[in-house]
Amino acid sequence: VSMSEKLPSLDTIRVEIDGIDAEIQRLISARARCAQQVAEVKKATEPDATVFYRPEREAQVLNKVMARNEGPLHPEEMARLFREIMSACLALEHPLRIAFLGPNGTFTQTAALKHFGHSVETVPLANIDDVFREVAAGGVNYGVVPVENSSEGMVSHTLDSFLDSNLRIIGEVELRIHHHLLVSEGTQLKSISRIYSHQQSLAQCRKWLDANFPKAERVAVSSNAEAARRIKGEWHSAAIAGETAAELYGLNKLHERIEDNPNNTTRFLIIGRESVARCGDDKSSIIVSVRNNAAGALYSLLEPFYRRGINLTRIESRPSKHDVWTYVFFIDFEGHQDDPLVKEVMAELEPRMRQVKWLGSYPRAVL
Repeated sequence: VSMSEKLPSLDTIRVEIDGIDAEIQRLISARARCAQQVAEVKKATEPDATVFYRPEREAQVLNKVMARNEGPLHPEEMARLFREIMSACLALEHPLRIAFLGPNGTFTQTAALKHFGHSVETVPLANIDDVFREVAAGGVNYGVVPVENSSEGMVSHTLDSFLDSNLRIIGEVELRIHHHLLVSEGTQLKSISRIYSHQQSLAQCRKWLDANFPKAERVAVSSNAEAARRIKGEWHSAAIAGETAAELYGLNKLHERIEDNPNNTTRFLIIGRESVARCGDDKSSIIVSVRNNAAGALYSLLEPFYRRGINLTRIESRPSKHDVWTYVFFIDFEGHQDDPLVKEVMAELEPRMRQVKWLGSYPRAVL
């Protein structure tokens, strides 16, 4: 018997797919009704509640999805599908409004949609300070801001914004940054003499540009999305930007993934006004200022974490806004502020330090 005779017919497979699709649709509708019931219960028990998004609960659900995945889809691909289902269910009551560092088409918008799903309303703002102010004023539910890039380091403006803000970090998202060389329909490829992009993106693609467009003028603009917008009317120009900008402005990808480091990743923070409960796989962020610049001040800050086996994932110093030649330290570490060991460290640090400010405890990035 030949192999083709053993295989089911295409019609048989398609009938099976149709049946599976109908069952998936029925179950999604059932889940959406459960989400509506959750909202009704919360309204009854929390009359003042206006937002029913719970970062810790969402992280737990997505981690379970990935843990029980049996393939052939990759666990992260399966989690992304569930993220969109959860986003649509949450939006049944009222879509979340998410501010991000704009304009439309930036990697920050991509990060916002990756974290919250596509059933939210994204609100582009001109700078990081505006994102903080809009979240603090209640004009949006949450904000998304970049904090560090694996190639270019920290985004100091984001760190400085936390110094004078009472907002909290309620989540994080990591985004693999892929840069593409984009052109518009009327571009004459042999005549490309100018390439627009953000200064960081030009730096992240420097070697590729040196090898492929050594004579082209490199023009730094405010964002990759602005670069994509500019080339719509220029027949001799190209832009370096991401997938979202290419789709938004209807551009063609002349070359894909031109970044020098294939592992180039940017971490974004989700900022909000409330605290987040433990999810079981948490991180925390604090700002600490030492009493003086005496020898051993940094050691006295870090030693309590080491003694209790708490892993520090990042430490960054920034000039203090209040005293000349003094510094504050931004520290990320594993654990939640309600964990007993973390409480012990904080109790030990507070009398030693000039100031300890909690920025938040939040679920580790799932996707």
